[in-house]
Amino acid sequence: MNSLTIAGRELRNLFLSPLAWTILGVTQLILAYMFLTQIDYYLTIQPKLVGIAGAPGVTDLIVAPLFGNAAVILLLIIPLLTMRTISDERRNKTISLLFTAPISLSEIVIGKFLAIFTFLLIILFSIALMPLSLLTVGDLDLGKFFACLLAMVLLMASFNALGLYMSAIASQPTVAAVGSFGALLLLWIIDWAGSNSGNGSALFEYISIMRHFENLLRGLVSTVDVFYFILFIVGFLSLSIRRLDNDRLQK
Repeated sequence: MNSLTIAGRELRNLFLSPLAWTILGVTQLILAYMFLTQIDYYLTIQPKLVGIAGAPGVTDLIVAPLFGNAAVILLLIIPLLTMRTISDERRNKTISLLFTAPISLSEIVIGKFLAIFTFLLIILFSIALMPLSLLTVGDLDLGKFFACLLAMVLLMASFNALGLYMSAIASQPTVAAVGSFGALLLLWIIDWAGSNSGNGSALFEYISIMRHFENLLRGLVSTVDVFYFILFIVGFLSLSIRRLDNDRLQK
Protein backbone atom coordinates (compact mmCIF):
# COMPACT_ATOMS: atom_id res chain seq x y z
CA MET A 1 0.00 0.00 0.00
CA ASN A 2 2.86 2.39 0.73
CA SER A 3 4.16 1.84 -2.80
CA LEU A 4 0.80 2.83 -4.25
CA THR A 5 0.69 5.94 -2.07
CA ILE A 6 4.14 6.98 -3.26
CA ALA A 7 3.18 6.19 -6.86
CA GLY A 8 0.05 8.34 -6.61
CA ARG A 9 1.98 11.28 -5.17
CA GLU A 10 4.74 11.02 -7.77
CA LEU A 11 2.25 10.73 -10.63
CA ARG A 12 0.32 13.75 -9.37
CA ASN A 13 3.52 15.79 -9.17
CA LEU A 14 4.45 14.65 -12.67
CA PHE A 15 1.20 15.94 -14.13
CA LEU A 16 1.64 19.23 -12.30
CA SER A 17 4.79 19.84 -14.35
CA PRO A 18 4.75 21.07 -17.95
CA LEU A 19 7.18 18.29 -18.91
CA ALA A 20 4.53 15.56 -18.75
CA TRP A 21 2.02 17.46 -20.89
CA THR A 22 4.71 18.49 -23.36
CA ILE A 23 5.85 14.87 -23.76
CA LEU A 24 2.27 13.69 -24.25
CA GLY A 25 1.55 16.33 -26.88
CA VAL A 26 4.79 16.03 -28.83
CA THR A 27 4.73 12.22 -28.78
CA GLN A 28 1.20 12.09 -30.13
CA LEU A 29 1.93 14.67 -32.81
CA ILE A 30 5.01 12.86 -34.10
CA LEU A 31 3.47 9.38 -34.00
CA ALA A 32 0.22 10.54 -35.60
CA TYR A 33 2.23 11.94 -38.51
CA MET A 34 4.18 8.68 -38.81
CA PHE A 35 0.95 6.68 -38.62
CA LEU A 36 -0.63 8.65 -41.47
CA THR A 37 2.57 8.30 -43.48
CA GLN A 38 2.47 4.52 -43.08
CA ILE A 39 -1.17 4.45 -44.17
CA ASP A 40 -0.28 6.43 -47.27
CA TYR A 41 2.60 4.04 -48.01
CA TYR A 42 0.31 1.02 -47.57
CA LEU A 43 -2.32 2.45 -49.94
CA THR A 44 0.42 3.08 -52.50
CA ILE A 45 1.73 -0.50 -52.54
CA GLN A 46 -1.59 -2.27 -51.86
CA PRO A 47 -2.33 -2.93 -55.59
CA LYS A 48 1.03 -4.71 -55.87
CA LEU A 49 0.22 -6.96 -52.92
CA VAL A 50 -3.05 -8.24 -54.37
CA GLY A 51 -2.69 -11.82 -55.47
CA ILE A 52 0.63 -12.40 -53.70
CA ALA A 53 0.41 -15.40 -51.38
CA GLY A 54 1.43 -14.58 -47.81
CA ALA A 55 1.74 -10.86 -48.55
CA PRO A 56 2.11 -8.62 -45.48
CA GLY A 57 -1.09 -7.00 -44.30
CA VAL A 58 -2.17 -3.91 -42.44
CA THR A 59 -0.73 -5.09 -39.13
CA ASP A 60 2.69 -5.79 -40.63
CA LEU A 61 2.96 -2.61 -42.71
CA ILE A 62 1.22 -0.06 -40.47
CA VAL A 63 0.83 -1.26 -36.88
CA ALA A 64 4.24 -2.88 -36.27
CA PRO A 65 6.19 0.09 -37.77
CA LEU A 66 4.12 2.46 -35.60
CA PHE A 67 5.16 0.67 -32.42
CA GLY A 68 8.73 0.44 -33.69
CA ASN A 69 8.81 4.21 -34.15
CA ALA A 70 7.23 4.65 -30.72
CA ALA A 71 10.04 2.60 -29.18
CA VAL A 72 12.67 4.95 -30.62
CA ILE A 73 10.81 7.97 -29.25
CA LEU A 74 10.55 6.31 -25.83
CA LEU A 75 14.31 5.81 -25.93
CA LEU A 76 14.58 9.60 -25.98
CA ILE A 77 11.83 10.61 -23.55
CA ILE A 78 12.02 8.03 -20.75
CA PRO A 79 15.42 9.28 -19.51
CA LEU A 80 13.77 12.71 -19.18
CA LEU A 81 10.97 11.22 -17.08
CA THR A 82 13.18 9.14 -14.78
CA MET A 83 16.07 11.54 -14.30
CA ARG A 84 14.52 13.34 -11.31
CA THR A 85 12.98 10.37 -9.49
CA ILE A 86 15.82 9.88 -7.01
CA SER A 87 18.65 12.21 -8.03
CA ASP A 88 16.42 15.21 -7.29
CA GLU A 89 15.99 13.93 -3.73
CA ARG A 90 19.77 13.77 -3.39
CA ARG A 91 20.31 17.20 -4.94
CA ASN A 92 17.66 18.86 -2.75
CA LYS A 93 19.04 17.14 0.39
CA THR A 94 15.67 15.46 1.03
CA ILE A 95 16.88 11.91 0.57
CA SER A 96 17.54 11.67 4.32
CA LEU A 97 13.80 12.13 4.89
CA LEU A 98 13.15 9.05 2.73
CA PHE A 99 15.60 7.02 4.78
CA THR A 100 13.95 7.99 8.07
CA ALA A 101 10.37 7.53 6.84
CA PRO A 102 8.47 4.47 8.17
CA ILE A 103 8.57 2.76 4.76
CA SER A 104 11.02 0.33 3.24
CA LEU A 105 13.45 1.19 0.47
CA SER A 106 11.76 -1.41 -1.72
CA GLU A 107 8.45 0.42 -1.39
CA ILE A 108 10.12 3.72 -2.30
CA VAL A 109 11.73 2.32 -5.46
CA ILE A 110 8.64 0.37 -6.55
CA GLY A 111 6.40 3.38 -5.92
CA LYS A 112 8.53 5.67 -8.05
CA PHE A 113 8.75 2.95 -10.72
CA LEU A 114 4.96 2.53 -10.79
CA ALA A 115 4.39 6.29 -11.12
CA ILE A 116 6.49 6.58 -14.29
CA PHE A 117 5.14 3.27 -15.62
CA THR A 118 1.54 4.47 -15.20
CA PHE A 119 2.34 7.60 -17.18
CA LEU A 120 3.93 5.47 -19.90
CA LEU A 121 0.83 3.27 -20.02
CA ILE A 122 -1.23 6.40 -20.70
CA ILE A 123 1.06 7.15 -23.64
CA LEU A 124 0.74 3.55 -24.87
CA PHE A 125 -3.05 3.69 -24.62
CA SER A 126 -3.18 6.82 -26.76
CA ILE A 127 -0.82 5.19 -29.29
CA ALA A 128 -2.91 1.99 -29.42
CA LEU A 129 -6.01 3.99 -30.37
CA MET A 130 -4.43 4.80 -33.74
CA PRO A 131 -4.26 1.23 -35.12
CA LEU A 132 -7.57 0.37 -33.45
CA SER A 133 -9.18 3.11 -35.53
CA LEU A 134 -8.39 0.97 -38.60
CA LEU A 135 -11.01 -1.56 -37.43
CA THR A 136 -13.64 0.82 -38.76
CA VAL A 137 -12.45 0.26 -42.33
CA GLY A 138 -10.79 -3.16 -42.26
CA ASP A 139 -9.37 -6.00 -40.20
CA LEU A 140 -6.33 -6.30 -37.98
CA ASP A 141 -4.35 -9.34 -36.96
CA LEU A 142 -5.29 -9.04 -33.30
CA GLY A 143 -2.76 -11.67 -32.28
CA LYS A 144 0.11 -9.60 -33.68
CA PHE A 145 -1.47 -6.43 -32.33
CA PHE A 146 -1.50 -7.75 -28.76
CA ALA A 147 2.03 -9.08 -29.21
CA CYS A 148 3.06 -5.53 -30.15
CA LEU A 149 1.34 -4.21 -27.03
CA LEU A 150 3.17 -6.79 -24.90
CA ALA A 151 6.46 -5.79 -26.51
CA MET A 152 5.81 -2.12 -25.72
CA VAL A 153 4.80 -2.81 -22.11
CA LEU A 154 7.95 -4.84 -21.45
CA LEU A 155 10.16 -2.33 -23.25
CA MET A 156 8.74 0.63 -21.34
CA ALA A 157 9.14 -1.15 -18.02
CA SER A 158 12.75 -2.03 -18.89
CA PHE A 159 13.63 1.52 -19.91
CA ASN A 160 11.95 2.77 -16.75
CA ALA A 161 13.88 0.38 -14.48
CA LEU A 162 17.24 1.30 -16.00
CA GLY A 163 16.44 5.02 -15.85
CA LEU A 164 15.47 4.70 -12.20
CA TYR A 165 18.78 3.03 -11.43
CA MET A 166 20.72 5.77 -13.21
CA SER A 167 18.80 8.33 -11.17
CA ALA A 168 19.72 6.41 -8.01
CA ILE A 169 23.46 6.56 -8.70
CA ALA A 170 23.64 10.08 -10.16
CA SER A 171 23.94 13.25 -8.12
CA GLN A 172 22.33 15.45 -10.78
CA PRO A 173 19.22 14.82 -12.92
CA THR A 174 21.05 15.85 -16.09
CA VAL A 175 23.75 13.27 -15.44
CA ALA A 176 21.06 10.64 -14.85
CA ALA A 177 19.32 11.51 -18.13
CA VAL A 178 22.51 11.38 -20.20
CA GLY A 179 23.63 8.17 -18.50
CA SER A 180 20.25 6.52 -19.07
CA PHE A 181 20.15 7.49 -22.73
CA GLY A 182 23.71 6.30 -23.30
CA ALA A 183 23.12 2.94 -21.60
CA LEU A 184 19.82 2.34 -23.42
CA LEU A 185 21.29 3.31 -26.77
CA LEU A 186 24.23 0.96 -26.22
CA LEU A 187 21.90 -1.92 -25.36
CA TRP A 188 19.84 -1.05 -28.45
CA ILE A 189 22.72 -1.16 -30.94
CA ILE A 190 25.19 -3.49 -29.21
CA ASP A 191 24.90 -6.22 -31.85
CA TRP A 192 24.77 -4.01 -34.96
CA ALA A 193 28.45 -4.40 -35.84
CA GLY A 194 28.30 -8.18 -35.72
CA SER A 195 25.05 -8.28 -37.67
CA ASN A 196 26.43 -6.14 -40.47
CA SER A 197 29.57 -8.26 -40.82
CA GLY A 198 27.76 -11.56 -40.46
CA ASN A 199 29.88 -12.52 -37.44
CA GLY A 200 27.46 -11.59 -34.67
CA SER A 201 28.16 -12.68 -31.10
CA ALA A 202 25.51 -14.84 -29.43
CA LEU A 203 26.14 -12.97 -26.17
CA PHE A 204 25.64 -9.55 -27.78
CA GLU A 205 22.49 -10.80 -29.52
CA TYR A 206 21.05 -11.91 -26.18
CA ILE A 207 22.04 -8.68 -24.41
CA SER A 208 20.56 -6.50 -27.17
CA ILE A 209 17.16 -5.10 -26.23
CA MET A 210 16.32 -4.55 -29.89
CA ARG A 211 16.62 -8.26 -30.74
CA HIS A 212 14.08 -9.32 -28.12
CA PHE A 213 11.79 -6.39 -28.87
CA GLU A 214 11.74 -7.06 -32.62
CA ASN A 215 10.87 -10.73 -32.06
CA LEU A 216 7.79 -9.74 -30.08
CA LEU A 217 6.95 -7.02 -32.58
CA ARG A 218 6.77 -9.67 -35.33
CA GLY A 219 4.28 -11.62 -33.24
CA LEU A 220 6.82 -14.24 -32.11
CA VAL A 221 6.01 -14.41 -28.41
CA SER A 222 8.75 -16.50 -26.81
CA THR A 223 9.42 -17.25 -23.16
CA VAL A 224 13.10 -16.45 -23.82
CA ASP A 225 12.28 -12.88 -24.85
CA VAL A 226 9.72 -12.35 -22.09
CA PHE A 227 12.10 -13.77 -19.46
CA TYR A 228 14.87 -11.46 -20.71
CA PHE A 229 12.72 -8.38 -20.07
CA ILE A 230 11.51 -9.63 -16.69
CA LEU A 231 15.09 -10.35 -15.61
CA PHE A 232 16.15 -6.93 -16.89
CA ILE A 233 13.42 -5.12 -14.92
CA VAL A 234 13.88 -7.05 -11.68
CA GLY A 235 17.66 -6.74 -11.94
CA PHE A 236 17.75 -2.95 -12.25
CA LEU A 237 15.07 -2.43 -9.61
CA SER A 238 17.12 -4.60 -7.24
CA LEU A 239 20.25 -2.58 -8.04
CA SER A 240 18.34 0.64 -7.29
CA ILE A 241 17.25 -0.70 -3.90
CA ARG A 242 20.79 -1.85 -3.17
CA ARG A 243 22.17 1.57 -4.07
CA LEU A 244 19.74 3.35 -1.74
CA ASP A 245 20.54 0.90 1.01
CA ASN A 246 24.23 1.70 0.66
CA ASP A 247 23.47 5.43 0.80
CA ARG A 248 21.35 4.91 3.93
CA LEU A 249 24.15 3.04 5.69
CA GLN A 250 26.59 5.86 4.93
CA LYS A 251 24.35 8.50 6.52
